[in-house]
Amino acid sequence: MRQYDLSPLYRSTVGFDRLFNMLDQASDASAGYPPYNIERTGEHDYRITVAVAGFAEADLSIESREHALTIRGSRETQAAKEPVGQPARREVLHQGIAARSFERRFQLADHVQVIGASLEHGLLHVDLVREIPEAQKPRQIPISRAAAAPRIVETPKAA
Repeated sequence: MRQYDLSPLYRSTVGFDRLFNMLDQASDASAGYPPYNIERTGEHDYRITVAVAGFAEADLSIESREHALTIRGSRETQAAKEPVGQPARREVLHQGIAARSFERRFQLADHVQVIGASLEHGLLHVDLVREIPEAQKPRQIPISRAAAAPRIVETPKAA
């Protein structure tokens, strides 16, 4: 079993802290398929790129629910597409390109939203953005000079 030290990644990413914790805990042998990259494309922008060679748009589904992003892929085998009773037109002598179904899950940090996905040259790109609500953003508090004399506020006298 391979052990990866992901601690250097904790310092350079924002928004995927729980994702790296889950990767640390994962010990599933099928976790390597399909391979993927997580990139930081801007201050609050991220991109997940999944290698899905041989899969068409119709074979893939992307679902975002609460704090989880799920990417699924399944495609029919060539044998299932052949008409019944017809001889096979092609014979595969070596099959190195995986055609198996997969499901890849990513745990998203708070306020990370999926903004789009595209499929080009066998790579599925899922774009994410971290949108922090205005109420939770840090704000600057101006420091004013203290007045020479304290202000006295008079309260109305009770009659």
